[in-house]
Amino acid sequence: MTPVLLFIVFISLSSIPPGATQKAQTQEFVDASDIIERANANITTRLVDGDIVPNLRRNADACTATGCKWPKRKGHVKIPFIISPKYTTTERNIIIRALMSFHASTCIRFVSRGTQRNYLYFYSGSGCSSSLGRQRRRQLVSLEKNACVYTSTVQHEVLHALGFNHEQVRSDRDRYVSILYQNIKPGKEHNFMKRKTNNLGTPYDFESIMHYGKYGFSKNRQPTILAKSNPSLNFGTAGTMSKNDIARVNKLYQC
Repeated sequence: MTPVLLFIVFISLSSIPPGATQKAQTQEFVDASDIIERANANITTRLVDGDIVPNLRRNADACTATGCKWPKRKGHVKIPFIISPKYTTTERNIIIRALMSFHASTCIRFVSRGTQRNYLYFYSGSGCSSSLGRQRRRQLVSLEKNACVYTSTVQHEVLHALGFNHEQVRSDRDRYVSILYQNIKPGKEHNFMKRKTNNLGTPYDFESIMHYGKYGFSKNRQPTILAKSNPSLNFGTAGTMSKNDIARVNKLYQC
């Protein structure tokens, strides 16, 4: 689809009457961690932490201090994007609505791509995945049709593209959670590796859309992550960004 046509679709979304996509909305706000684990269960692509596409350049990843942040000009961080024409109108609207949610609470602005070299390309690949931070090229965000097109997963993968890791791998996680390796599926232990992150002075957030579920990658239906303050606590069920998710975007990009 040409940039002009994409721009028209983007602008026209605001004119969609309430309830026009009611059926899709009933499934739109579901938790990201479960969707991503199910969608990526059988793919062969090597992913870091379950849904991050590895790259040679490396809460906010350490790379945000060395070049993987998107540039900010005149108060806004403008991120060009294209959505594959293979999505249905309903699917495209879900993606666009999720992108526009950043406009309401941050200085991030998604704009139809013209001739910009660096941009996000949303397409129906295998499962749900994104690279971490800006990649200085066409940057693929995979949202598989019939598996990954939900507000929660779009926001989750976009936060990766903005430079954010999963919550349970942040550098101070050992104060808040216990990782039960004995319950993790063989070969999936690397998804729980602690990362060097910039936590931006924000608290650990069990309500973050970037948090795995309590039973993520479990081999025996037993928990793989427990909250130290309350082992009975359930988490990883967010359907949309938390207040802390939004605060971190605003702190990292100085909104």
